[in-house]
Amino acid sequence: MTINKKQHAGRPITALLGRKLGMTQVWDANGHLVPLTVVQVGTNVVTQLRTEETDGYTAIQLGFEDIDARKVTKPLAGHFAKAGVAPKRHLVEVRTSEADSYELGQELNADVFTPGTAVDVSGNTKGKGFAGVMKRHGFAGVSASHGSHRNHRKPGSIGACATPGRIFKGQRMAGRMGGVRRTVQNLKIQAVDTEKGLLLISGAIPGPKNGVVLVRSSVKGA
Repeated sequence: MTINKKQHAGRPITALLGRKLGMTQVWDANGHLVPLTVVQVGTNVVTQLRTEETDGYTAIQLGFEDIDARKVTKPLAGHFAKAGVAPKRHLVEVRTSEADSYELGQELNADVFTPGTAVDVSGNTKGKGFAGVMKRHGFAGVSASHGSHRNHRKPGSIGACATPGRIFKGQRMAGRMGGVRRTVQNLKIQAVDTEKGLLLISGAIPGPKNGVVLVRSSVKGA
């Protein structure tokens, strides 16, 4: 999991790591069908605290999912031992103005969120492999009529001739697609199952099933 340091440290942020289990749907009170994504957050543990005095900013580090101690490097083993927690498979750092209200080893469960809360969900998108311009960028392709000479899915011209004599940086071309960090903002928590450690979030979130995602308070505060 990529460590995220681009949070707003001047406001309180609540966050949990979890696994995307899949999607389902429910009917709301108005009879509208609401698509939901189920996220298994289980139990997160505070493994490190950042303070203004020692680090120049305030943040907490969360650990998610236990891992065999034999699979952890010695520096990480010392890091977990200092916090007094069992080794964790995934770590993420979240900036928050309320870091001093947390303690090392503190356990955080699904009940830190309440139904109706607006959240942002970050995760790695599904990897699509090498893709052409039609799939990757939505190009229309070339005419499939007579005389097209098998140009149907080609990008067409990618630049001029002698001037400027090069291809501009950022030109949309074929290449690797997916497998990048993405965030979906202003999703609403529809329900919370504290016994099973589940969050039911309205809408779709990035990543495949069983992908690790970060659920945190909405930056826009909607």
